[in-house]
Amino acid sequence: MYYGIEAGGTKFVCAWGTGPEDLHDRITIPTTTPTETLSRVIEHIRAVSTKTKLLGIGAAVFGPLGLNPEHDHFGYITSTPKLAWRYCNFVEELTKATALPIAFDTDVNVTAMGEYHWGNGHNISDFIYMTVGTGIGAGAFVNHRLCHGALHPEMGHILISKLANDTGKSVCAYHDTCLEGLASGPSLQARHQVDDAMKLDADHIAWEIEAHYLALALVNYTFCLSPKRIIIGGGVMQQVNLLKKIQQKVAPLIGGYVQHANLNDISNYIVSPGLKNNAGVLGAIALAKTTQKTEVAPCNSF
Repeated sequence: MYYGIEAGGTKFVCAWGTGPEDLHDRITIPTTTPTETLSRVIEHIRAVSTKTKLLGIGAAVFGPLGLNPEHDHFGYITSTPKLAWRYCNFVEELTKATALPIAFDTDVNVTAMGEYHWGNGHNISDFIYMTVGTGIGAGAFVNHRLCHGALHPEMGHILISKLANDTGKSVCAYHDTCLEGLASGPSLQARHQVDDAMKLDADHIAWEIEAHYLALALVNYTFCLSPKRIIIGGGVMQQVNLLKKIQQKVAPLIGGYVQHANLNDISNYIVSPGLKNNAGVLGAIALAKTTQKTEVAPCNSF
């Protein structure tokens, strides 16, 4: 059996099993401090180990992350805006406590992996998974492999053009006009002065602005990576009309420049996650399987 951790900025989701039909003891743990949160994760792993033999751990972790084995901060959460977690040696803490092999990657990459194995990206060679929630991020499969490069993609921080009627400020500490700063959940709350973005009325101008910014991002991803499908999830995407608004805006923004069959069926080109709220933890279980030599690893494991 395999143990999966979806380590998000707001909460950790943990479970064990082998796939969607074999998922057990799913729990959520608030993301507070490394000591407190990881202690509870380790406690759960030890409890699970009394019931079944665990072969490996997979972790989907908010970033940025140290994924390059040649770097000093390999295995760390690095320059995250979450100050308590900055330069936390995430993997070492779990390895010391469990003595299990661990594979880890960014939360969006691993969620993409779950969708590739069992969801709406199943066996699609080239697709993007994007999440819009506490932060914004995206993972990409290119020719059946996760894309990494020198570090890992930071598609949530692409710079976009701000609408003339948008007077709100970015909530990103690094960029004035990046996607995360203008379209994440905390951005919606701060820029429209609400304690919960989902409380905004369905016809509030915020959702038109949100859809425009997210559509801009998807158009740029389409131009750069030429995906066959884009999957978009996360808490903000629970707004009932947002996906349709995004779908309606993408083709006009492309302006006819890119033409292929996938774009002609926009409702099947831009879709919700097939695994819904279990996409991250199931992706982590898929990643955990790569700790065994019989599994092909589409990303880093150690």
